Amino acid sequence: MEVERVQAIVSSSLTEDNIPTEFIRPEDEQPAITTFHGPIPDIPVIDFSDPDQDNIIRLIAKASRDWGIFQVVNHGIPLDLIQTLQLVGKQFFNLPPEEKEVYAKPPSAHTIEGYGSKVGEDVNGKKNWSDHLFHRIWPASCINHQFWPKNPPSYRAVNEEYAQEVRKVVDKLFKWLSIGLGLEADVLKEGAGGEEIEYLMKINYYPPCPRPDLTLGVASHTDLSAMTVLVPNEVPGLQVFKDDHWIDAKYIPGALIVHIGDQIEILSDGKYKAVLHRTTVDKKKTRMSWPVFLEPPGEFVVGPLPQLVDPQNPPKYKPKKFKDYSYCKLNKLPQ
Repeated sequence: MEVERVQAIVSSSLTEDNIPTEFIRPEDEQPAITTFHGPIPDIPVIDFSDPDQDNIIRLIAKASRDWGIFQVVNHGIPLDLIQTLQLVGKQFFNLPPEEKEVYAKPPSAHTIEGYGSKVGEDVNGKKNWSDHLFHRIWPASCINHQFWPKNPPSYRAVNEEYAQEVRKVVDKLFKWLSIGLGLEADVLKEGAGGEEIEYLMKINYYPPCPRPDLTLGVASHTDLSAMTVLVPNEVPGLQVFKDDHWIDAKYIPGALIVHIGDQIEILSDGKYKAVLHRTTVDKKKTRMSWPVFLEPPGEFVVGPLPQLVDPQNPPKYKPKKFKDYSYCKLNKLPQ
């Protein structure tokens, strides 16, 4: 095995109030100490069924400038498809360990795809209280079915259908985000890779934890993607850093959570902000989420859009191949 899975740690010999030290966060990261419990604003919620498209564009642009995150309701993806996506993911994680390990990320591989427990380096050498499964779902040319579970048998068909539905939502998001910057509708998507943009599915699995006050499912980060479209389950845990506070995201059944990622922040030259976020875990319940990361191809160069910079407003970011950006970010190296 690549590493001991968190799911296996939970089902072994943990006592009621004990977790291994490598999971205990420094005090300035522990959720019990750092979560804000005063009155908080809600993450913006945007209704895609609003007949006033200009209003949708205004709200998306404002949320992306002020928050870097928003929730979308009436997005058009059938609720029963979302529920089936969640069901097949849950069924995979309920398989015996040896069945899941068939899909383990090869230790020496350069791919992020596969079943695993670690994504990048942690500055304090700490571990996240989570396991995961990564695999690309679009375009067809970059799909590697080696990392798609064969059990449950419906897993593949459900993920293929979800890929087609989420693409429709993503195209609207790119178009409206582009117009919100005062640009032509297709500019932002083309700047992020156009039709070559890769859709990377991740299932996050956060098992119950005896000491949720001390650890995190995922430590604070911004997504290195252009944009992330996420489906959560009903167990709260997503937190967003806003106005110097860590605040809880409200769970809205059936909603999609949209994160602005680093590449859109770069393309917009900082006008849209990548959201700093983290995940807490629950003492009794398993939290899961299904983010799809929209990423440029590795060789694609992303930099501030020329329409948004001029001699008075020089670029704040330097153009870079996405694979180089990812390598630096995951290995905690300067960009």
